[in-house]
Amino acid sequence: MKIKRLSSEIDAKKYLTKLNVDSGGIKILANKMEQHLYYISEMKTAAANILKQDALSIGADLAVPQGVITYSTETVDAILIGTRKHMEILSRKELAQPFGLKEIAKNLKQMLQTKGQTEIRLMGIVNANDDSFYANSRFKESHAVKAIEQMVSEGANIIDIGAVSSRPGAKYVEPEDELKRVKPIIDALYLEKFHEKTILSLDSYTPKVISYALERGFHIINDITGLQNDDVCKLVGEYNATAVIMHMQNSPKNMQNNPSYSDVITEIDDFFLTRIEKADHFSIKNLMLDVGIGFGKKLEHNLQLLQHLNHFKYHGFELLFGASRKSLIDQILPTPVEERLSATIALHLKAVQNGATTLRVHDVKEHKQALSIYHALLGV
Repeated sequence: MKIKRLSSEIDAKKYLTKLNVDSGGIKILANKMEQHLYYISEMKTAAANILKQDALSIGADLAVPQGVITYSTETVDAILIGTRKHMEILSRKELAQPFGLKEIAKNLKQMLQTKGQTEIRLMGIVNANDDSFYANSRFKESHAVKAIEQMVSEGANIIDIGAVSSRPGAKYVEPEDELKRVKPIIDALYLEKFHEKTILSLDSYTPKVISYALERGFHIINDITGLQNDDVCKLVGEYNATAVIMHMQNSPKNMQNNPSYSDVITEIDDFFLTRIEKADHFSIKNLMLDVGIGFGKKLEHNLQLLQHLNHFKYHGFELLFGASRKSLIDQILPTPVEERLSATIALHLKAVQNGATTLRVHDVKEHKQALSIYHALLGV
């Protein structure tokens, strides 16, 4: 007889099926194999003591500060620790408890109602401008169409086309100039019916340009302002398109001027809640969420968002993640933008592990290879 330790990252259901476990027991056992951690802030001390005992009674736990038992402070922060099964039990049990535990139970239940893992999609980047931070992503007219054909052949599921740089310090571009840059590419794609062959996304927040693209078969509007403009919302709703809600603090011109957050996770979560509600008001049903790596964030904020990306899955929408060749890599290890591919792939694989379902990339072929190996490892 031998024993071996399994990674916590295995596909639990696949392993249980391989063992020929009864189909009814697979879900139950898989939930017991899925570990969960929840950080609860400013919880009433009385609630912490109750939750601690309830967690211990079912085999879970609550990490609390010293002095909780003696009520030395009115509120505390804590970390709830357990399996998915534990959290399901507590989300029901705490509904009957006082001191705000009912609200915690409702939040737990909501966060547990996440969609299962979907296919990881690749969004290839095509820039129709002369000032995007990575020169090799810049294309014009016929060259853009050839680049798009190549990306699709290499495994891109979505093509994201933009005509305005959103790099830190980028200047405002007039709508007429933006349309002038991107119009030849949109027209060429429409002429060759590319909208019937692949998913086309427009990286823009300008109503005039968005309208032109949607009229010619574009499926996604990738809005770095997160549906700030009501006219953009109306267009996306009317065309039944998908909207990418991205978070950005301030604007590209000044977003990196000492960005600050009291809690980057909760603040961006609140932003998403507000914009999801706005999208619903305009009958926009198809959404993707993007935490906006590098858009008004310091290195510590970017890394926190990557590490805790799973938090945002409870909204029930796909998570778009894009760190391709961005400057956070240079902040970790000084590296020219042309040499950031391997670091990009490392960040993106971590994002997939933490819940990302779509990766926005400059290098489609290399990401397709990396994802193939990643998925193969999950099945071993």
